[in-house]
Amino acid sequence: MSGVVLTSGVPLSAETLMGALAKAYNSNSALNSDRATVRIYDEDIAIARSGYRPSVNAFGGYSRGRNVTTAYYNTVGSIGIQLDQKVFDGFITKNSVAAAETQAQAQREFLRNSEQNLLFKAIQAYADVYAARRIATYRQQNLAALEEQVRADRARLEVGEGTRTDLAQSEAQRSQAISQLHQARADVKSKEAAYLHIVGDFAGPLEPPLTAKNLPANIEDGFRIASSEHPAILSSKYAVDAASYAVKAREGALLPQVDFSASTSYNEVYNGYGAGGQSNSVGVQLNVPVYQGGKSSAYVRQSKEQLGQAQIQVDLTRDQVREQLVSAWSQLEGVKSAAVAYRDSVRASQIALEGRIQENLVGQATTLDVLNSRAMVIDAQINLVLAERDVIVAGYAVKVALGRLSAASLGLQVSKYDPAEHYRAVKNKWIGIRPPDGR
Repeated sequence: MSGVVLTSGVPLSAETLMGALAKAYNSNSALNSDRATVRIYDEDIAIARSGYRPSVNAFGGYSRGRNVTTAYYNTVGSIGIQLDQKVFDGFITKNSVAAAETQAQAQREFLRNSEQNLLFKAIQAYADVYAARRIATYRQQNLAALEEQVRADRARLEVGEGTRTDLAQSEAQRSQAISQLHQARADVKSKEAAYLHIVGDFAGPLEPPLTAKNLPANIEDGFRIASSEHPAILSSKYAVDAASYAVKAREGALLPQVDFSASTSYNEVYNGYGAGGQSNSVGVQLNVPVYQGGKSSAYVRQSKEQLGQAQIQVDLTRDQVREQLVSAWSQLEGVKSAAVAYRDSVRASQIALEGRIQENLVGQATTLDVLNSRAMVIDAQINLVLAERDVIVAGYAVKVALGRLSAASLGLQVSKYDPAEHYRAVKNKWIGIRPPDGR
């Protein structure tokens, strides 16, 4: 009943919830920062892969000195190039690449989690603005009704049908309504500021937010979905794999190392007589670690502790997701019941107010009775607005706990960011200092 008054005047150009989420997805700085973090981790793969490739260095030198015995000046110059290639490094490169690959995948799942958390914040901001504006509208309507009540009581007093007490009571309620309206408008501005920060645009006229869809039938199904799909859990599992490969890479430092090198150079010496020539060399070097002061062993032990910590984090994350789902599910069930109750309360209190007004006209109810009934109506309306807002937010909180709140699942009309695109562009890159996006 009350919603018709508030939504019928929404202009055709009003912002939708999905439109606001699309703006947040495209422009939110925190989300863009997390995307940059993923790109940074992608470069670790190229860094690790460099261990497979040769290194080539050019060198040159020049010196000039005077021999005090012969009085001749000695001039020495050289120029050359050297190639070094690891033949065997104890599988360090192989395991380092695997660790970088899985850590990058973990970061991509972390980005998915950041995306859904950002979208949820945008939903909260949208619902908050919409609810705050409705409350301000109700406060304005209540003040207008009380202004009319004050005028009616003053007119009745002037003709001798009312009392000064009735007028004073009406004026007191009006003053309180003025204060409440100012507070409601201030709350609107506060919520709009939060909306601007998260969505990246000013909050214009808003359409009623849509409730979450495609929720599981029961919480047990929700647990199964979250356990297999939630990005935070998947990210922690990839982190375990990365830590496992890191252990193997550290252990590789205890194995023999074989390096191949080749060089060619041209040297020239002049000490009164010209001399010079080209020299070439090819060689293989074997290094067998025997003892490094305990450093390599300490690195292995440290990486094993990090692996154990990562395994514990999987259980911790799973418990946190489960707690989040239980909380969101319980909250949704509670606010749905509350919304139904407050909807009935609004209907009943409006009927009661209409009755009190009629009774007051024939002298069967006092002005105070009317004022109390009006206060009950406004309280019920505001409680209903807050409950309906909570239903919206709690529904999407369940989707967040499931790991299913994303631009794709919501069908947002955006150009979806694909972190794998940057990964494919840099993972095998041999040379170049310009990032694929052109910066």
